[in-house]
Amino acid sequence: MDTHKTAIRPFHVNVPEEELTELRRRINATRWPDRETVTDQTQGVQLDTVHALARYWAAKYDWRKCEAGLNALPQFITDIDGLDIHFIHVRSKHDNALPLIVTHGWPGSVVEQLKIVDPLTNPTAHGGSASDAFDVVIPSMPGYGYSGKPTTPGWDPVRIARAWIVLMKRLGYSKYVAQGGDWGAVITELMGLQAPPELLGIHVNMPGVIPPDIDKAAQSGAPAPSGLSVDERIAYDRLAFVYAKGIGYAYQLGLRPQSLTAIADSPVGLAAYLLDHDYRSYELFKRVFAGQPEGLTRDDILDNITLTWLTTTGISSGRLYWENKTPFFSVKGVSIPVAVSEFPDELYPTPRSWAERAYPRLIHYNKLDRGGHFAAWEQPQLLSQEIRAGFRSLRK
Repeated sequence: MDTHKTAIRPFHVNVPEEELTELRRRINATRWPDRETVTDQTQGVQLDTVHALARYWAAKYDWRKCEAGLNALPQFITDIDGLDIHFIHVRSKHDNALPLIVTHGWPGSVVEQLKIVDPLTNPTAHGGSASDAFDVVIPSMPGYGYSGKPTTPGWDPVRIARAWIVLMKRLGYSKYVAQGGDWGAVITELMGLQAPPELLGIHVNMPGVIPPDIDKAAQSGAPAPSGLSVDERIAYDRLAFVYAKGIGYAYQLGLRPQSLTAIADSPVGLAAYLLDHDYRSYELFKRVFAGQPEGLTRDDILDNITLTWLTTTGISSGRLYWENKTPFFSVKGVSIPVAVSEFPDELYPTPRSWAERAYPRLIHYNKLDRGGHFAAWEQPQLLSQEIRAGFRSLRK
């Protein structure tokens, strides 16, 4: 084996000051569109929200705080299947910590997971017990953040799942668990589908539970099928809304990602595009930039956007939609143990009936009273508690 290829190299973030100066210059030089002709978000991200974001970004935001937060954690790069993979790796001080690999989503980065690192690795400082400790591995997906950008097709979620299995083996873990939301949930479920013997179970907060026929009907805009329970009908209606009105970027990136040159060139163009993830998340982002932080702050949101800007990964990250052949939301066929946490402002709720059908070894199911799609970022304490509870039965 080529030891150079499998070497694990330390990594630090160090952005030249001139790049930050250029970022601010470009924000201030933005050519603005006219205002939307409606009073709601039906035409997309509203001008007032982007104006507020840009004013703060150019005048008050400090990237160096995010950089210091990243560099306070052990970061590494290793070559897997011909591509450099960046990852954070924090070992717990507690004995018998359970290794955990956590995967972010789009339009995300490892920034989404930074707040859960200490609660998971150091649970006694956050109301947990030492027996709930984890070693935490948080990789950047190919084309995202500080991982390499694929130069040929083929880095789809199935291949990423395989790469994560290689990564955990390379780190010397003979048993581990996996967690994710958004793309992270899809990749985590695909790891579960591949079922390496070392993988004890998975936890997801955007579970793929939609029965395939229901998923197909929702995509087509058909009326809700008969025979659904109240919970299933609510889930169907929310999912149908997502397909019809909620994820325009997924269709666009799935078809023509390379056409979005503007989001590589314009910081404010990138920001507006990344804010427009889903109806409920955007409403949260809008409130934050209107001065009502709840779970997220302006800095949280701009940390992620700035990282994407500085690494020029707006398009390389979006190509994952073009690569993908796996259904986002429907059943994948995972037969290893699965834990599910349902946050109320997720794209769609998860009826227990569908979770039990999708996962024959459902070991944990819980509905939370607050939180949305970006749970690790927005509700880190709640998600950390859920991860501890979800995997407790798998510890030996």
